[in-house]
Amino acid sequence: MFDIRPVGYVIGLLLAILGATMFLPFLVDLAEGRGHWPVFLQSGLITVLAGGLISLACANGVKQGLSIQQTFLLTTGVWLALPVFGALPFVFGATEARFVDAFFEAMSGLTTTGSTVFTGLDTLPKGLLLWRGLMQWLGGIGIIVVAMVFLPELRVGGMQIFRAEAFDTMGKILPRATQIASQISVIYVSLTLVCALTYIAFGMNTFDATVHALTTISTGGFSNYDASFAAFSGPMEYVASAFIILSALPFVRYVQMINGSARPLLRDSQVHVFLLVVAALVILTAIALMISFPHAPERAFREALFNVTSIISGTGYASADYMGWGPLLVAVFFFIGLIGGCAGSTACSVKVFRYQLLFASIRVQLLRIRSPNGVFTTRYEGRPVGDDVLSSVMSFFMFFVVSMGVLAVLLSATGLDFVTSVSGAATSLANVGPGLGDIIGPAGNFATLNDTAKWLLSAAMLIGRLELLVVYAILTVNFWRA
Repeated sequence: MFDIRPVGYVIGLLLAILGATMFLPFLVDLAEGRGHWPVFLQSGLITVLAGGLISLACANGVKQGLSIQQTFLLTTGVWLALPVFGALPFVFGATEARFVDAFFEAMSGLTTTGSTVFTGLDTLPKGLLLWRGLMQWLGGIGIIVVAMVFLPELRVGGMQIFRAEAFDTMGKILPRATQIASQISVIYVSLTLVCALTYIAFGMNTFDATVHALTTISTGGFSNYDASFAAFSGPMEYVASAFIILSALPFVRYVQMINGSARPLLRDSQVHVFLLVVAALVILTAIALMISFPHAPERAFREALFNVTSIISGTGYASADYMGWGPLLVAVFFFIGLIGGCAGSTACSVKVFRYQLLFASIRVQLLRIRSPNGVFTTRYEGRPVGDDVLSSVMSFFMFFVVSMGVLAVLLSATGLDFVTSVSGAATSLANVGPGLGDIIGPAGNFATLNDTAKWLLSAAMLIGRLELLVVYAILTVNFWRA
């Protein structure tokens, strides 16, 4: 049995940090004067105390470096432990939520999924609304670190092709990985501040601008209103779209750019493909809206741009009920949620680079069929791709499709209809947010689902956010063998 103490030590520290973060909404509620502040005082003290005790209990086992088993367990354990304590303000607070609902909301927040079980958001205390935004913001920076540090080393889902890119290449500019992480944090905070100030400049009040900046840069999608982003119209949608796109690009490219090298960002094939796909989908959607509805060109383009970028990045904001846009666009919105943004960004889902590798591999196989004696190599950005990377990517696709199918069947078994089951499975595994249909579509939420379905979807959010294989690995017997 391997030593679990280093894992517990890190999880305890992160819980203490989460608890300390709860004092921000405590101050907001105290200033609002509605008497809701004791909720965050209690929740914060419980979380800090629990995290501190866990860290102290495990401190004597801390050593340099983690084994592969410990790294897998840490990555999964963090995203299991944080939602448990992140749910406390919802249980103690104005929502008076049952634990299943509070855990679902916290898991949705920390995985930046954006699905919600709460209604009446417009009237909730500001502290709770800020807490929802903070959870998504913390989850966003957390997944960038996981994508850059852990997944490449664990060789999960083809992410190992970014290992040299993130550290060896960056070492020519920055000597240590810790400096890269600190610069990513500075960029993340800076983007959030600029986004908030831009929202304010375009008419949002300071509180709304702050919360929506947190959930925009994290591509999370929690809003302060039941109507989501439909509460804001016009130019605000352009602002949100721009920052969502910026957040869906690889953050390591921003680090390289601020250190004097913009060429990697401009030459990144991931970025090119992502932007081309977004542009093509926006044009298609805008044309369809102008043909099928009396939409003026500017309105059609604005609604298409906002909703396409929101869904493809996994942000999950909605400024219109696209379920009423006709079957073609409903199908388009279902499938674009399975695309995702770039690796090393806050965006979720499958990720663009995996589709690039998939199609490159298919092309090579077709060439081999046509010319059996030829020698063909799968390449990514001009570099040969090893068989281990291709195998990892193909495994990811297989597990994603099988997981979505199994989850859809299980959701159907709980009594949900076909559309809700399939779209719920897809949106939770891809961490998109809204699904399809009248229940969990852009005009609905997940409040009326049964408890079993909520637990299944919560598990799917965790599995999807950690690229599936991280979680599945610890469920195998071989994983636990010393």
